[in-house]
Amino acid sequence: MKFTLSWLKDHLDTTATLDEIVYALTDLGLEVEGVEDRGAKLGDFTIGYVKSAEKHPDADRLRVCQVDTDEGVKQIICGAPNARQGITVVVAKPGVYVPGIDTTIGVGKIRGIESFGMMASEREMELSDEHDGIIELPSGEVGQPFVEWLAKNDPAKVDPVIEIAITPNRPDALGVRGIARDLAARGLGKLIKRETPAVDGTFPCPISVAIEGDTLEQCPVFYGRVIRGVTNGPSPAWLQDCLRAIGLRPISFLVDVTNFFTYDRNRPLHVFDVDKIAGDTLRVHRAKGGETLMALDEKEYTFQEGMTLISGANGVESIAGVMGGLASGCTEETTSVFIEAAYFDPVRTAYTGRALKINSDARYRFERGIDPAWTPYGIEHATRMILDHAGGEASEVIVAGKVPNTDRAYKLDAARVQSLVGMDIPESEQRQTLTSLGFILEGNLAHVPSWRPDVQGEADLVEEVARIASLTKLQGRPLPRITQGVSKPILSPMQRREAIARRTCAALGYNECVSYSFIDQAAASLFGGGDDATRLENPISSDMSHMRPALLPGLLQAAARNQARGFADFALFEVGAAFHGGEPGEQHLLVSGVLVGRTGPKDVHGTSRAGDVFDVKADAEAVLAAMGAPAKVQILRGADACWHPGRHGMICLGPKKILGVFGELHPRVLQAMDVKGPVMGFTLWPAEVPMPRKSGASRGALQISDLQAVERDFAFVVEAHVEALTLVNAAMGADKALIEDVRVFDEFIGGSLGEGKKSLALTIRMQPRTETLKEKDIEIVSAKVIEKITKATGGVLRV
Repeated sequence: MKFTLSWLKDHLDTTATLDEIVYALTDLGLEVEGVEDRGAKLGDFTIGYVKSAEKHPDADRLRVCQVDTDEGVKQIICGAPNARQGITVVVAKPGVYVPGIDTTIGVGKIRGIESFGMMASEREMELSDEHDGIIELPSGEVGQPFVEWLAKNDPAKVDPVIEIAITPNRPDALGVRGIARDLAARGLGKLIKRETPAVDGTFPCPISVAIEGDTLEQCPVFYGRVIRGVTNGPSPAWLQDCLRAIGLRPISFLVDVTNFFTYDRNRPLHVFDVDKIAGDTLRVHRAKGGETLMALDEKEYTFQEGMTLISGANGVESIAGVMGGLASGCTEETTSVFIEAAYFDPVRTAYTGRALKINSDARYRFERGIDPAWTPYGIEHATRMILDHAGGEASEVIVAGKVPNTDRAYKLDAARVQSLVGMDIPESEQRQTLTSLGFILEGNLAHVPSWRPDVQGEADLVEEVARIASLTKLQGRPLPRITQGVSKPILSPMQRREAIARRTCAALGYNECVSYSFIDQAAASLFGGGDDATRLENPISSDMSHMRPALLPGLLQAAARNQARGFADFALFEVGAAFHGGEPGEQHLLVSGVLVGRTGPKDVHGTSRAGDVFDVKADAEAVLAAMGAPAKVQILRGADACWHPGRHGMICLGPKKILGVFGELHPRVLQAMDVKGPVMGFTLWPAEVPMPRKSGASRGALQISDLQAVERDFAFVVEAHVEALTLVNAAMGADKALIEDVRVFDEFIGGSLGEGKKSLALTIRMQPRTETLKEKDIEIVSAKVIEKITKATGGVLRV
């Protein structure tokens, strides 16, 4: 949003300096992006006086002028038709940069005669588009800087231009009036009343407007009137200066009026040439789809169904809230004009503009929200300006629809400023602030002005008060001590376990992944999900249609991407939520990891090998131990179908208490996920790890036995299909207090065992706690081990 300082002062009676205004704007939330000093580029131009002007001997249109300057009389050759003796001019001496022609002046020869500078036109100095002759000043001292002369005689041409950034919630600041209102509330001046009495129409409006019933939501109200007998042409100098200063090109007075109010009051308007409108009715309606219009930007647009259009008897005349049509646009020949002041729905306007790829000042403002209540006043202000400068006779105003009701009020609680912001502002000052911003106070209720759609609650009232008071006045205060001693931990036990799991996995050499919680149905179904309960109603893409039932799909997708880019050996992990339903609470925290490829790079000593089940088993046990899981666990079969049926294990504290799963992922799953296998992985459930019986930061005493441990070896002949895990679990259950560890150290198949048989050898480690084991004690435990394994497997002790 750009505006000049003098334009701002048309609404704000202030003595504040430019620096004070710029600081206040940023402090109010209207961040200043830049201030353009338009006089800086004209600083080297000076005033001169033409003492004589003779015809060039070799060119009829050139004059050899003797110009009195601050450096004495200079000879300057000029081809302007008004170059003559006795006029005061603007001189650019050699070395001066002329912005309008992007040239630095030097000493040159023109038809054999030297010229020491130039006399400038307004276009060459970028003051206007005038270039029919050089500037003739009515007064001025020779050698005086031209910028000084402009500052005294025509300040609008060197007025500073301020550019501010507008956040989407402040559409009122898209008008100079709204900016002035904020500054007045801050105390930098007084808001000037700029009311215009209604213009009484002298004849019925010859054009009527009809808003179709299904379009009232998109265009609730439409005001219009005809002015006939106008004289269109160039705008007054002050209006051209205003528009040119903010980067707009003056077109014609009727068009410039609409651009002026777009920036002055955030009130987009549109003017139609009455003689170019077919029929006597303008219809506001939804597009059926396929209609076309040649717009003012000389591009043809085809409309989609539902877009808001304004049509006459011969078709579409304007894109509502976005851009008018070229056919009914005003030109210098226009003598009768129809003024439109309407309110269009912000959302519909935004959709239309985006679909058509049209960026216009009208669309920018309508889609952010203009003041609907100022619609009838906008047409009166525009009418008055046209009548004052272009003449003519105005018709009565026609109205279709009604102004939307934006009335709303919220309770003003003066104490909330202290509780929400931490500033101590007297209630009287709060009420004065809101009144200055246009709020109407009735007791403790603050009625929101129609130009502030962003104020939607009591907290917004507090924000307005604090914003105007300036948050720079907020002072830090020490917080009161609420509790004595050491504060309770902020993190919950599960949050601490989550952090521990991340740290441990990273220490083990895994790289963390953070993947989407949404996956495709095919991947979800591989891991027990993909049903309607976890399906998204409005997925962002077809590849993210379901909530993930596990973390492994995301890790495998990452593995596939790495393999496709030539990375074959890596370890990945993720800590996050998975979902077993679509209702709140139907989710669980998981820790998952995958090990792909080899344990390290190829090595001449053979230390590199392919990762196996025991690698991920060790990693899973390390993470569980860090989270506080018991050391003694059971390894069971029977995990989900995504795991290899013979190369996985469940870490359990019993048949129903599963802490995690490790093993090789099923080849079918890897093929579906486009991953080159084998791939080892693990998944842990932190919530299943038992909580410690004692809550506290201290650790329990280290339990170390100084008694000699005893190991005994056993070999059992069992059926070939019996798993070694069955023997290990049976042996561990023989004496849970005494048996510390059970390991398989040998397997033998064939020989004298016969077909369908195998021999498994175990080492049982017994660790006494109270007294040294005697041979009798060892024999008792050994007998229990043999009994348990025989009962569990049907095997016999090998002798």
